[in-house]
Amino acid sequence: MLTAQIYHRHAHAAPADRLVLSYEDRFLRRKVLATASGARLLVDLAQTTSLDHGGVLVTTEGAEIAVEAAAEPLLSVTGPDLARLAWHVGNRHCPCQIEHGRLLIQRDHVIRAMLEKLGAQVREVSEPFTPEGGAYGHGRTHGHSH
Repeated sequence: MLTAQIYHRHAHAAPADRLVLSYEDRFLRRKVLATASGARLLVDLAQTTSLDHGGVLVTTEGAEIAVEAAAEPLLSVTGPDLARLAWHVGNRHCPCQIEHGRLLIQRDHVIRAMLEKLGAQVREVSEPFTPEGGAYGHGRTHGHSH
């Protein structure tokens, strides 16, 4: 089994393999994962880390394993006042991918109903999810329970 104890936010060499992981699965410290080629990889990091799309795990042999965001069920949010909609999403501590002309959030029927009540157009999509990181330099946002 391969072992990776180092994570970099950007590749330094051509990756030897890749991991395709959901947003939730990209938040880990120690876990055995299967690479795209089927190899088993023990990720054993010093601390819990948010793995970014485009980052790499470095094996003890020095090979880089690329991290890719997997397609997952999301809501695409558009509307005439996107900044206001983004404020309401952020006020609920929902991870949010901000793009020109739309927001992407995880599917949640309560948040969807709120956004539609505020005039948003919301549709279900399946895409990679790479939300904004936390405001204090951390890779994740957290609810009030952190």
